[in-house]
Amino acid sequence: MANPDPGRVLREKLQTGKRVVGTFIQYTTNPAIVDVIPPDAFDFVIVTCEHNALDLADFLPLRYALQGRGIACLARIHSRDPDDVAKVCDTFDGVVVPYVEDVNELRHLAAAAVYRPLKGAALETLLTTGHWPSEKSRQYVADRNANTVFVPMVESVTAMEHLDEICSVPGVHAVFVGPNDLTTSMGIPNEYDSPQLIDALQEIIDTADRSHVAAGCWFGKPDQMRRTINQGARFVVYGSDGLLMADGINASL
Repeated sequence: MANPDPGRVLREKLQTGKRVVGTFIQYTTNPAIVDVIPPDAFDFVIVTCEHNALDLADFLPLRYALQGRGIACLARIHSRDPDDVAKVCDTFDGVVVPYVEDVNELRHLAAAAVYRPLKGAALETLLTTGHWPSEKSRQYVADRNANTVFVPMVESVTAMEHLDEICSVPGVHAVFVGPNDLTTSMGIPNEYDSPQLIDALQEIIDTADRSHVAAGCWFGKPDQMRRTINQGARFVVYGSDGLLMADGINASL
């Protein structure tokens, strides 16, 4: 029997209230790296070329190696273009979209992920009226995208103010806080232990939870990550390949 699709497994965990744990991969494109990942360490990884010179295609060998280990591979894109979202979701297990604030924009981004391949007037009709071209089309789209995970990033005060609406958009499976951008928007850049950020994270987690949407934040220090888990975070992203390597070197030497 074939192994369950990692994207489907991750999505089901999120939808049934489980906590999932992942990390960022920014530099590692060699698929052999999966051999050193301890069993059951990660539910997912997020590959990203947002802050480096790589392209997402460079991570494809790693994506398939992770699939063999049962680890979902999400991709963080640069843009907020629905066509980019659809392209990524045709290849990876899901997409992480940065700096989402506008709810109408988010509806189109989520639709590009979970309503593929519906486009144009048919998609606009669905988004405005809920009417599908046919029941066959609805079932086909649901089956095709059952393995796709869609995660917008909450990275500004404006996004926090619209969070109820963001979490109510069909297709949003988790919301993910980028603490660098959010603290800068709050006027406290990189103050990750600030009571203001801690209170904001609690508000985000509680608001998302009311809509049965997982929420979480990136951190690179264990005490900050534990604190956020204790606040109820269910979409946990700890460290990165570079940071975990640096921590290992420091601990060893």
